[in-house]
Amino acid sequence: MDERTYDLAIVGGGINGCGIARDAAGRGLSVLLLEQADLAGATSSASTKLIHGGLRYLEYYEFRLVREALGEREILLQAAPHIIRPMRFVLPHHSGLRPAWMIRAGLFLYDHLGGRKLLPASRGINLKRHEAGAPLKADFVKGFEYSDCWVEDSRLVVLNALDASERGADIRVRTRCETATREADGWKLTYRDVQNGTEGTARAKILVNAAGPWVSEFLTHRVQNDTTSQVRLVKGSHIIVDRLFDHDMAYLFQNKDGRVVFAIPYECDFTLIGTTDVEFDGDPGDVRISPQEVDYLCGAVSEYFIKPVTPQDVVHTYSGVRPLFDDGADDAKAATRDYVLELDDTDGAPLISLFGGKITTYRELAEATMAKLAPYLPDMSGDWTRPTHLPGGDFPVDGHQAIATELMVRSEQLEPQVAERWAHTYGTRAAKILSGKFHNGDLGQHFGAGLYEAEICYLIDTEWVKSAEDVVWRRNKLGLRMGQDEVANLDKFIKTRLAEPETITGKAQ
Repeated sequence: MDERTYDLAIVGGGINGCGIARDAAGRGLSVLLLEQADLAGATSSASTKLIHGGLRYLEYYEFRLVREALGEREILLQAAPHIIRPMRFVLPHHSGLRPAWMIRAGLFLYDHLGGRKLLPASRGINLKRHEAGAPLKADFVKGFEYSDCWVEDSRLVVLNALDASERGADIRVRTRCETATREADGWKLTYRDVQNGTEGTARAKILVNAAGPWVSEFLTHRVQNDTTSQVRLVKGSHIIVDRLFDHDMAYLFQNKDGRVVFAIPYECDFTLIGTTDVEFDGDPGDVRISPQEVDYLCGAVSEYFIKPVTPQDVVHTYSGVRPLFDDGADDAKAATRDYVLELDDTDGAPLISLFGGKITTYRELAEATMAKLAPYLPDMSGDWTRPTHLPGGDFPVDGHQAIATELMVRSEQLEPQVAERWAHTYGTRAAKILSGKFHNGDLGQHFGAGLYEAEICYLIDTEWVKSAEDVVWRRNKLGLRMGQDEVANLDKFIKTRLAEPETITGKAQ
């Protein structure tokens, strides 16, 4: 096969890599993206699941970052209403910590910095009368309520990759970039399929290093290029417990160490608690929560809730490594969450490396990346992503029920809770899962927790799924409801179907 030359080669299939791939492909550029594992397989699936401005960043005078993030909330909400939804947050006032006037001033800035239009403003509340006060200790009388958004983070990554693919990008998962060699007219890359060992080469005019926590490792060992910027690896861990309260609002709790911890309604029957900020030194692919972090999170929320949360209450945990730009801050919690783009165009072969960033600002980061690369790509078109829906997001922000109802009309077998999950996962693309399966039994084998063969086949054919873990922890979170035997059965089905010669294995082909 002839060696193909691309305008951009991107290493890393997290939110930033996939966001750049989408943006570049939509500008008419040829794009190759290489991801060594699954899309969103590391940091981008280990977030607190929020599209938010970062209220606490105001304390560190990160006004530009907060303004940009606040502006992105409503842009992303309208682009992907199936996977992003508004959420109200309750901040109980702790008399021994930040004074009420400081919180009130911060919320005033939060309301006005980002051009808020759709989301309601903040307000003070009496926790003795407000429903959010019911699970809290009697000490907490005064509080504040404000708006941000919740997001299914790993699906946001996948939808960006899907849109990029449909616009012509070549997305290759489980494909490791082994070397990147600078040549007179660009880059030569060698890569290897980590599952079957197949090797290949490609050329690109520009190389984008979006390797996340491996950004420095990639420069040192794959490109053999030193960088003046340093990445600061900070581990963030979360715990999941059975649902702690009946309402659909989230909590933001202040802690005595200056950090904050969220308690968020999660997957209907659970509460998500996080996050920690712990300096990390090791392999980002082998990151786990420590007992000390579990104790910290349990203790932080138990300071507020009437019913204490203990390590024995934890039903699931996850951890990720944030590749923050090292700005010299003494404490991990104070390290900037802003992004830095480092451009090296030695010998006319541009290399751009991404340090830091937040999932909320990925679209802006992609635009900023393309702006830096514009001198090397004079024929590319301009910015376009701001008003454009992500796949499945072309419906009103309150239109989920209409999608779910239409699905149940088309399939007698589809239970209401499954139809609602599909609406919130796939949006208008959910109809493609049925693709002619209109009668009872046509959804195929049931693997548990409302997961049917028809959905699995759709995910294999369109969303690069290669294993059960891809499905039950990244394309959805049904791993919280499925037993080990069910997951093993699902994995066997996926491996068998992928081995069939006629199987389409995702848009990467």
